[in-house]
Amino acid sequence: MSGAGDPWDALLLAFGLMLVLEGLLPFLSPPQWRALFAQAAKLTDGQLRFLGLTALIVGCAILLFAFD
Repeated sequence: MSGAGDPWDALLLAFGLMLVLEGLLPFLSPPQWRALFAQAAKLTDGQLRFLGLTALIVGCAILLFAFD
């Protein structure tokens, strides 16, 4: 993909990359993934919201710097 391509192509590329990254830990180390998931399940709603907000802010900052 080069130049100013279709935005749907970029969205599909980003979605594919997200799936690859999300699949790495369960593929490479299922026990660690289970332990991490169990710890995440113990977080309060406020803690999960804070993590989600942090991920949103960092992701938006990366996109702003990458496409500036």
